[in-house]
Amino acid sequence: MAGFRTQYTRLNSNSDDPEEDLPPQGFDIGARGFEEVEKGRWNHIENLDEFFIRIYEYHRNNGFVCILLNEIFELIQFVFVVLFTSFLVLCVDYDRLFNHKFPTFSTVVHFHKVQHMEPAIVVCLVIAFIFWLIRLARIVVHFFKLMEIRAFYKNALRITESELTNLQWQDVQNRLIEVQKVHQMCVHKEELTELDIHHRILRWKNYMIAMQNKSVISGSYSFPFVGERAFVTEGMKYNLKLILFWGPGSPFQNNWKLREEYRNPANRFVLANRLSRRIFWIGIANFVLSPFILLWVILYSFFTYAEMVKREPDSFGARRWSSYGRLFFRHFNELDHELHTRLSKAYEPASKYMNLFVSPFMAIIAKNLAFFAGALFAVLTIFTLLDKDVLLAEHVLTAIAVLGILIRICYIFIPDENTVWDPEQLLKQIVSHTHYIPDEWKGKAHTKEVREKFSQLFQYRAEYVLQELVSPVITPFLLCFNLRYKALDIVDFFRNFTVDVVGVGDVCSFAQMDVKRHGNPEWLSEGLTQATQYEQAEHGKTELSLVHFSIKNPKWKPTDQGAQFISTIKENAVQEGINLSNSAALSEPSSLQDYRTSSFQGLPYMNPMSLSDPSLAPLGTAAGTPQQQAQAREMLMNSSMMYLHELRDRQVEHSGLPRGSSLTTTAVRHAPSSSAPIDEENISETEVLRDHERMV
Repeated sequence: MAGFRTQYTRLNSNSDDPEEDLPPQGFDIGARGFEEVEKGRWNHIENLDEFFIRIYEYHRNNGFVCILLNEIFELIQFVFVVLFTSFLVLCVDYDRLFNHKFPTFSTVVHFHKVQHMEPAIVVCLVIAFIFWLIRLARIVVHFFKLMEIRAFYKNALRITESELTNLQWQDVQNRLIEVQKVHQMCVHKEELTELDIHHRILRWKNYMIAMQNKSVISGSYSFPFVGERAFVTEGMKYNLKLILFWGPGSPFQNNWKLREEYRNPANRFVLANRLSRRIFWIGIANFVLSPFILLWVILYSFFTYAEMVKREPDSFGARRWSSYGRLFFRHFNELDHELHTRLSKAYEPASKYMNLFVSPFMAIIAKNLAFFAGALFAVLTIFTLLDKDVLLAEHVLTAIAVLGILIRICYIFIPDENTVWDPEQLLKQIVSHTHYIPDEWKGKAHTKEVREKFSQLFQYRAEYVLQELVSPVITPFLLCFNLRYKALDIVDFFRNFTVDVVGVGDVCSFAQMDVKRHGNPEWLSEGLTQATQYEQAEHGKTELSLVHFSIKNPKWKPTDQGAQFISTIKENAVQEGINLSNSAALSEPSSLQDYRTSSFQGLPYMNPMSLSDPSLAPLGTAAGTPQQQAQAREMLMNSSMMYLHELRDRQVEHSGLPRGSSLTTTAVRHAPSSSAPIDEENISETEVLRDHERMV
């Protein structure tokens, strides 16, 4: 990655008032609609990031009782897994259990063996007990914080526990903005915006989304024998957060401020060396702890999925959106529940798309195997209904269970007889909800290559479980032999793409959704953007995120350029009437008129003030009930996103610009091949000279 140097700027939100940093003086709260109840209690909250995150999680997890009950049961589950596993290992005589015809409880179970535990088991139990005590202490601390959040909901937001489940997050957010005017939770500005709140809740996630988008941390790695595979597990995400954000020696000195030394380009090699060593030692720590982590993951997965497999034998054959897919599809400033809703809507067409690719050979084998297994299963079932003593016969119950599982597995490979082969249409339906598609997939939805790449975003549950099981072993290798060589890229990314926003702190500049700084000319921001290719977000993420956020938060006021871009897209999407039922496939020529110009002067323009009108609905529909408004916003969202894709394809076709080539961009410098620590010798002479010229 080139050492691109940008000025570390302080953004004054949407105001040029230099006194905005000062606490407001003498503002009137008489007409605010909120009583002055415990006003000083929530004045000038030191850690607003944590406070807003807890407010959001409190709403998302349905309030005080549900959150506390869930955490208590997690503690109980941990104790159960440890004690029950210890019981199975120490107290059960398996020789008597399996080799005697009539074993009894007293002859099989021997509790006195607990007194003669192996040292290795004692060490594991001590570590488990210490870990449990730490979790207990965290829950106790969390309990008091939950009490504070409950009081805030009740006294400041005027929301009771019974009302919470019936309110949307936008309702809570609107009240939170009003409460800021009264309680001054943030003293650096009198009013908060929707974007300020999202910045604080999603500060670290926005950085991770941008790093994946720019391939600083792509989430895709090359493995022996299997080739390039996406690998973003819970363990890997935990280590990345530890390294980059909250761990000792991380680039962030607290939740909202980047260390000063990371802003100076002269420190890039020193900081990269330090970060590389830190990643290496964290990888070594993962190696040391991997046996204990692996043991816990195996036990927890076994107890978690055993009942599910018994209830739904084909559950491992079902698919889910992978962690890598969630990161790739996520917009900047998109909350968890919004992402979950979008991907849930895309689940059905995604499943249908993957089910199109069924091997005829496997279908024939599965049909015949299901026939024979079904015949045996039916006969054994009838026998057990006629005489229950049949179940006492040796291996009969086992045979019935195995045959049932085999039949369910066979049906996975048997296609639905009513399936219509139309992969392009299904992929278009998926894109209408996921909003992103790699360029090389367009027009190739019927190919095996696209299907295999999409399967990394929409994986089998069995593959997800397998990745989590091997994560304690693979993660240390990725940290020590891959991620540590990205240290210079990470340092440059933090320096070049961090801005200080008044009342918020340091945020990822991509999360500002500024088409001028990070827009891509291919996505209709030509003439509005000054971004180089290094500064442009890939796959149109800036433009798509901006449209998504403006529709989800209709009262939010973007910058003038952002407002012009949004209003143009909305207006043209409504006029063209693009939606799932009548738009052409993404890869086919459309009937859209050619809007490609050097600026927006040739496009119809809508007053930016109308963006705050929630009644704006696609295809001329009027707003009514909240449900109708939500449906209207959903239609407008789909129309706008599909319109952007259609128009971008036409612009690329007419301009002859090359498309992107993969899920990840190649705009960054490749990691050095040498295993030596990072220093100036690892960097090309041309790059060093280029950095020097830019600094001068």
